[in-house]
Amino acid sequence: MHGHLHAGDSAMHYRLFPALLFLLLTPVFCLAANPQQADGLRELAVRYEHGRGVRQDYQKAYRLYCMAADRGDTEAYYALGWMYFNSRGVAQDPSVAAGWFEKAAAAGDPAAKRMLAVLAAVEPRQDPLCSTLKKQQNPNRQQIEHWVRVWAPAYGLEPDLVLAVIWAESNFNPQAHSPQDARGLMQLIPATARRFGVADVWDPSQNMHGGMAYLQWLMQRFDGEVSLVLAAYNAGENAVESYRGIPPYRETQNYVKRITRNYPKPQHPVIGNPVISMIGN
Repeated sequence: MHGHLHAGDSAMHYRLFPALLFLLLTPVFCLAANPQQADGLRELAVRYEHGRGVRQDYQKAYRLYCMAADRGDTEAYYALGWMYFNSRGVAQDPSVAAGWFEKAAAAGDPAAKRMLAVLAAVEPRQDPLCSTLKKQQNPNRQQIEHWVRVWAPAYGLEPDLVLAVIWAESNFNPQAHSPQDARGLMQLIPATARRFGVADVWDPSQNMHGGMAYLQWLMQRFDGEVSLVLAAYNAGENAVESYRGIPPYRETQNYVKRITRNYPKPQHPVIGNPVISMIGN
């Protein structure tokens, strides 16, 4: 563990909450926890899906809807089904759409029931890209590894790199907490968690979302040079740029060596068309 030195839209329905006015003034990476967090995530997703006050971005909308769904937001279930039904940011997949509509219908959503009637001949299927990890589950290593292998390519990342980072950061312990206040599986400090839209850093799903979003961002910044990406994850991108390479910090140098023993590729391969892109943040 390291110290983290770095600081048909008519069918689409949703409710407008008073928090929406606040969200209209709040960028995705500053989204703060609040009593209606799932609602806030969904409302922000709505903004990105429809381009309301922000540039339209289906991929960010998908990620936010998925996080809201992981909090049990039934309206997010419907929204995800609608995205798969209409190929918004994800490949069109009637089976996965039906799977989300089925969840929404089970929660009493009448529009979802109508969509299931439209898709009556389709066998509902679970979304392979949306996490089912829960904070209270305290997932074991096998579950975490499976989750990473599903999600990492969606971020344009090789799963083996993400797993090597998690191993070095927390040894797969969702409750890991460093003296420098780095938290969870990917040891996010609060500032980094906020920067990449993580509302609950102790939720294993959100923690890994945030860590992978940060890794993706660093990959773009350092042109996929693995040693620099890892050094920046540990010491911050500004330190790497200031020293024009791996900073002369013993902790950071050891950190990079430790991970590259498990992931020896000097250059991360380009994985085209990731489902989720946080590069704009």
